[in-house]
Amino acid sequence: MKELLLSILLVSTSFIHSQYCMLAGPTTTADSNVKSVQMTGVLGTISYLGCPGVIGVQNLTGQNVTLNAGGTYSLSVEFGTCGNNYVGVGQIWIDFDQNMVFDPSESVGTWSGIPPSVATVYAINVPINAQNGITRMRVTQKEGGVLPLDPCASFQWGSTMDFGITIANGMDCSGYIGDNTNDPIVVSSIPFTDSRDNSYCYSNDNLVYNSPDIYYRYDVAPIYNFLNASLCGASFDTFLSVVDLNGNVIAYNDDHCGSQSSLSFSTLGLGTVYFIVEGWGSEMGNYTLQIESSNVGLDDVSQNNSIIYPNPNHGQFKVSSTGHVKIYNLMGSLVFETELLNNKDINASELPSGTYFLQTESHESLQKLIINK
Repeated sequence: MKELLLSILLVSTSFIHSQYCMLAGPTTTADSNVKSVQMTGVLGTISYLGCPGVIGVQNLTGQNVTLNAGGTYSLSVEFGTCGNNYVGVGQIWIDFDQNMVFDPSESVGTWSGIPPSVATVYAINVPINAQNGITRMRVTQKEGGVLPLDPCASFQWGSTMDFGITIANGMDCSGYIGDNTNDPIVVSSIPFTDSRDNSYCYSNDNLVYNSPDIYYRYDVAPIYNFLNASLCGASFDTFLSVVDLNGNVIAYNDDHCGSQSSLSFSTLGLGTVYFIVEGWGSEMGNYTLQIESSNVGLDDVSQNNSIIYPNPNHGQFKVSSTGHVKIYNLMGSLVFETELLNNKDINASELPSGTYFLQTESHESLQKLIINK
């Protein structure tokens, strides 16, 4: 049942770009409300005074302070009221990893009591591996609630407000790729192995789970019947999925080797696919993605009615076809392509001696090409 629900969820949410949850906060302006928020960074100051109350998430990101990774800063929050006094709770989060999710581990302070109360002063310890750049701090007060709070919850009385935080001297993620479909890690050939850590520098773009995800793009070579992908041995509970260019789910797997993922799928009729690595829930950590394949095998390649002549050759040959010609090596990498007219000579003499697969627009079957210099 769990995997069935995941399948439905994947279909409906793949390729929805991540953003902060903004359909949260109070539905009325009465009673419980954050009265003040004060903070000074190495640059900038947050100075907020509440009342009257605001429905929903109050966007105060124009008030921004700069904090250094590894530093400690003082934050003062007075959980109060814009009306009558009722028992309630409050909580504060800073999105240190900039995945646009206020994770439980990013909670930097809580409060419970009955307004009016004196301001609570929190020591904010910025992780040494916090990601450089602009992020958010969310402050929530809920009347009658219990801790821990859900930063994305909607409720009747209270406050939810976002302030701007700029992290400096932390992790520089400018060189990281694979955060989304616009900048994926390219799988250039099969077999493929890549090791990474999705704990930092990656956001949550594939909204199946809150975990940061990493995208790999592969233009499927026609020499393969199946692709096999594995995250076995990862340090966390993984979730692996494969989608096409439109976000349609081709395959997915949660638990196969313990709590790690492994899957196989047919490549028949597929063009470009994305492998998406993420964690179950908010899980994250180190992993190695391995992609292997079962190719068609030389005996399965069309041996009759060859359109290549001579074959074998020294790298120069004719093809009785027109249109676009592609040549792949045994690992499925595209190594040569050209446009040709019927019976035009092809010069692929830069390719080393070996066995290749040739594909043309006008012939469905692959052709075995042997270059022997």
